[in-house]
Amino acid sequence: MPMTEATLALAQAGDGEAFRELIDPHRRELQAHCYRILGSMHDAEDVLQEALLAAWRSIGRFDGRSLRAWLYRIATNRCLNYLRGQARRPQPAGLPDHGGGRPEQGGPAEPWWLEPYPGDPDDLALGPEARYDARESIALSFVAGLQHLPPQQRAVLVLRDVLGFPAAETADILGTTQTAVNSALVRARAGLPPDPHPQDVPVPRSPAEAAVVDRFVSAFQRFDLEELVVLLTDDSRLTMPPQPTEYRGPESIAQFLLAHQRQEMKFVPVRANGQPALVLYLPDPSAPIWRANGVTVLTLRGDQIHTITRFGDPSLITRFGCPRTLPKPGR
Repeated sequence: MPMTEATLALAQAGDGEAFRELIDPHRRELQAHCYRILGSMHDAEDVLQEALLAAWRSIGRFDGRSLRAWLYRIATNRCLNYLRGQARRPQPAGLPDHGGGRPEQGGPAEPWWLEPYPGDPDDLALGPEARYDARESIALSFVAGLQHLPPQQRAVLVLRDVLGFPAAETADILGTTQTAVNSALVRARAGLPPDPHPQDVPVPRSPAEAAVVDRFVSAFQRFDLEELVVLLTDDSRLTMPPQPTEYRGPESIAQFLLAHQRQEMKFVPVRANGQPALVLYLPDPSAPIWRANGVTVLTLRGDQIHTITRFGDPSLITRFGCPRTLPKPGR
């Protein structure tokens, strides 16, 4: 028998190692799939574990036709079940209301549960019918936009336009009809308009991208309001999930950033959602160390910054391979 058939036979006989051998090549793309639908890495990891446990329990009933589609069926339906249980995602208590009529602030554009996706999407598999490339499919703005769609439309759009599953296979995954899939896809596309400036995003890890990030860090550290304003697009935005606050426009954003700037700070560059990101470290007042203070994801447009998304949850830091503290050399 070919190795794949032999491995499947072992897994169906209860061999855990054989099951892991079958599953591991698909694990990262399944994690990204759950993340797109749920918008949270924490939720995605939890739901993926539930999905893989369900796959292990039902591997004996797998017909051997398409392991990838079978895994996506389980993972997608686990995500939809999660979203149906609204009580499992209650809004945190104590979120401040920053409305208050300030002209530079608006209502939250991002869902409060939004979290960044560590790293680049280079190894994510997309099918021939996919309308997005790997980078677009995991971009923070795209994932945030998905969260505003109803769950079924969200799942259909991801399966069809992101992963490239044919309509018939998508219908099979969701346990519905092709007619229902096509209808949901039309509504989902209408509710999630495409990025009007995809050609303006610098090539990831390119000198052009690095130059914009370096200018931002330098201006921030030098309290250079004028340079920060120049770096931001006219329609720039700053958001801070889960806080329901949004700053708009170069002047408002630059003034907010500098108002919260510290005399000493350290930035460590990372990647999030295939985009440049920075882990901020601030000095500990009582010890010779730096303490991590959140992750900031930058969305670039040409040689400027269009969106700054700041995540202050310290539990996110280790997902990016960064320690929560760094030693601070003595003077």
